[in-house]
Amino acid sequence: MFTQSLWNSFSGTTNFPQLTKDIQVDVAIVGGGITGISTAQLLAEAGFSVAVLEARKVGGGTTSHSTGNLYYNIDQVLSSLQSKYNNEIIRRVAGSRNSAVQLIEENVKKFQIDCDFKRVPSYLYSSNEENASKVDKEYETALEAGVKMEIASSEEIPFKMTRGVRVSGQAQFNSMRYVQGLANAIESESCKIYENTRVDEFEENDEGVTLSTTGGIVRAKYAVHATHTPKGVKVMFHTVLGPYREYGVAAKLSAGEYPEGIFWGYYGSGEKVSVRSYSRGEEKFIIAVGQPHKVGQAKDNSQHIEQLVTFLKDHFDIGEVTHRWGGQHYKPADKLPYIGPQSEGSRIYVATGFSTDGLTYGVLSGMIISDHIAGNENPYTEVYKASRFTPAKSAKEFLKENLNVATQFIKDLPFKGDEDELKFLKNGEGKIIEKDGHKVAASRSESGELNLHSAFCTHMYCVVHWNNAERTWDCPCHGSRFNQEGGVLEGPALEPLKKFNSSGEKS
Repeated sequence: MFTQSLWNSFSGTTNFPQLTKDIQVDVAIVGGGITGISTAQLLAEAGFSVAVLEARKVGGGTTSHSTGNLYYNIDQVLSSLQSKYNNEIIRRVAGSRNSAVQLIEENVKKFQIDCDFKRVPSYLYSSNEENASKVDKEYETALEAGVKMEIASSEEIPFKMTRGVRVSGQAQFNSMRYVQGLANAIESESCKIYENTRVDEFEENDEGVTLSTTGGIVRAKYAVHATHTPKGVKVMFHTVLGPYREYGVAAKLSAGEYPEGIFWGYYGSGEKVSVRSYSRGEEKFIIAVGQPHKVGQAKDNSQHIEQLVTFLKDHFDIGEVTHRWGGQHYKPADKLPYIGPQSEGSRIYVATGFSTDGLTYGVLSGMIISDHIAGNENPYTEVYKASRFTPAKSAKEFLKENLNVATQFIKDLPFKGDEDELKFLKNGEGKIIEKDGHKVAASRSESGELNLHSAFCTHMYCVVHWNNAERTWDCPCHGSRFNQEGGVLEGPALEPLKKFNSSGEKS
């Protein structure tokens, strides 16, 4: 059912080497997505020696499963910040995100990156009167905070609408082509990029950070978690982050026009769907993104995909549905990302809690972190300070997320499965069973190979759940995800699921 993302289809591959020896650098960056590569660019330009350590391929993770939209609004809309922050903070959030989009545009021109970057307007609209007040509130928030936003006419939006607003001068691009192009442009003797190099352990001391990888030891003065969520951290940020999956589908039209712009629409009782078009050469596509849910907590992941396909069919003359993909994001308890040293005085930096705004916040993270390491003042450092403690702003979401995690721990403990179910396990299916007194994550590949692993996530030992759309094992507690072979795909887990045989678990 799943294909590669649309961005993967129109991107090549990178060929950076695997680390094969011990090295020493000023800054070690874990993760080769838009956050890691942006941070590496700015640090290298500031004169630091840098090593980027990517477990798979540059740009192939969350960056390649995004919407490709760039805007100064935020996923949860600016008005969501009103109950927690004053107008000055809201203005600075919009300004900081705008500066990140400007840097992307500058890089596209400077390095001549062929990534289909273009400026387009962004729209927020309501399809019914029930949700019209949400659009009104967003417009009022923008006016009060001094953020430019205008009333949109019905002629501008190719959907039924009762209320709409427009933000001009936003942007779109192919996120994977951008990151691959930037990585190729900045790689040098002082900025080394290593692929297929997984970091297994961090150790911080007064002099720096030591990272153990699959290819050697990396010693650095500073280290950066550019992995969407900090790797290996047991508590800390994961208590204030909610991990979510969201989906994208792309299709070709049989007839009609492809709309130009970014369209966020409220439907039903408040569900938000994002729509945009994309063209590459002679090929054109319409894209819909939405249907978020907590990681590992969907009864039927594939149903979320089909809801988006239905949405497109209801609003356009759809021909072929060409792509279906999923992406992951982490919602912060107080609505803003955590960017900077993980604690006061730490040499380890984090960049997390981006919601679905990772492309813009990833670049902004590079700007803030590189300035901090270089000792330069950045106007947005305090807004996103990673070590901030905001009990008043975070309390409700903090309790909500941690109650949810506790529920996931408890509900799977008494599980009883039937080993005989293995006989009926079809190709491409997965189930949790009990075998020889152990909880086992059992799945069959599309070719019929049986894979047996411990059902306990290696991060904090929640029982993983089968994702029937993406054929993965997803942890419902903190969002780690594993492929059928047990390898880590996403989240805070560093180690793969343990293999299982008749004698029990083994590494």
